[in-house]
Amino acid sequence: MCKFNFDTTYTQLPAQFYKIQNAIPVLSPEVVIVNHDLANSMALDFSELDKSQQANLFSGNSLPKGIKTFSQAYAGHQFGHFTMLGDGRAINWGEHVTPDKKRLDIQFKGSGKTPYSRQGDGRAALGPMLREYLISEAMFGLGIPTTRSLAVVKTGEEVFRETRLKGAVLTRVASSHIRVGTFEFAAALQDKELIHQIMNYTIKRHFPELINKSSNLAISLIEKIIESQINLIVEWMRVGFIHGVMNTDNMALSGETIDYGPCAFMDHYNSNTVFSSIDRGGRYAFGNQPKIAQWNIARFIEALIPLINEDVNKSIKIGEELINSFPELYEKKWLEMMRSKLGLFRELREDKNLINDLLTWMQNNNADFTNTFIDLGKGEQPQNGIYKNKDFADWFNTWKIRLSKNEKSLEESLELMNSKNPQIIPRNHKVEETLKAADNDNFNPFNKLLEVIKFPYKNDSKNSLYQEPPTPDERVKETFCGT
Repeated sequence: MCKFNFDTTYTQLPAQFYKIQNAIPVLSPEVVIVNHDLANSMALDFSELDKSQQANLFSGNSLPKGIKTFSQAYAGHQFGHFTMLGDGRAINWGEHVTPDKKRLDIQFKGSGKTPYSRQGDGRAALGPMLREYLISEAMFGLGIPTTRSLAVVKTGEEVFRETRLKGAVLTRVASSHIRVGTFEFAAALQDKELIHQIMNYTIKRHFPELINKSSNLAISLIEKIIESQINLIVEWMRVGFIHGVMNTDNMALSGETIDYGPCAFMDHYNSNTVFSSIDRGGRYAFGNQPKIAQWNIARFIEALIPLINEDVNKSIKIGEELINSFPELYEKKWLEMMRSKLGLFRELREDKNLINDLLTWMQNNNADFTNTFIDLGKGEQPQNGIYKNKDFADWFNTWKIRLSKNEKSLEESLELMNSKNPQIIPRNHKVEETLKAADNDNFNPFNKLLEVIKFPYKNDSKNSLYQEPPTPDERVKETFCGT
């Protein structure tokens, strides 16, 4: 049975952090997809609801009794510029607590205007909602912390962007929707008590182990956020994922990937790769993601300055020391990750040069990021195409020598590589292909791609079509936010 267990604590915070808001009813909801695997993991079962009941539930036309839906307030630096924001097209159902005590936000996207909508209509288009469903499930399959999608329904209404588009509502599940921007919002109100309350709430919800063990909760929270964000960005870099809009309001303090707008996976390796149509200056390019994470955390630290130390100057000094620790901590984690992609055990000084030499070769030769590591994982020197290259042959021989220093067998190295290097990613041209078909009410390509990305580390010759890089005429050069 569909038995929700709501125990919403966010609305116990001061009223500045949220506004009670109902979903705006839609004309003719129709289920596109329900994530029954995710539902089962939440101890929910929607199978006893017919399609009409599911459509009404996941459109907001008919919600569980007793819940008070609300939108959250937050601020954010968007492309470096500060602004006060909030959920302009989202409402939270509340917090569902699973039998194993996991607390999860359930949230609508595209459910209508809120007090934070400004000039927006509060609605969402089908394509971007299906993109979020698809990519968030791909990230889950890849083992990367992420929000997930529980359902997508068509609304039977149109939304107006550059053109008329089919409307949709997505239901998202997250460990929470607390963002760096939530803290920026509290700090912008210049109310120390508000900052203190959201800090304590965040610690209690995500890092309860700090409560009785930390002499300075603000510092300990910052250290946790630095650690979790480094771990997340390193995982993005492992699979060639580009978020596209790393604004501070899109950095979740849970350490999950959130807000899949103009996101994409890199085909040919280039650290300057950008897909987002609104990122004209390359601020959020693939290779900039670690630096932007550090920049965002600096804004988080600024918001906590009043709580780090009673002496503002001491607070600033401590904050600077904390943020300046980021590059070294990141590089250590990144090198560890890249060693695993190359099957390297132990930590040797020569590894950094070996890794960077490969990436330089890949960039100079337009090599496919995912498939290069797949080819290396076969254990034999590739001989086709771009691999017929003296620079690559020299690098390969150097790598073989380094593998011999592993004090592990070649089989163990290849096993490590194949556990870290996916066989399948949601290639951008395939994603666009499925979304175009879905817009014409053909969901077969979407469902097929969704099935393939569930097992990204499985080597299955039947899925070879999804491993191929795009041809020049298939290449996706821009992705769009879809708001």
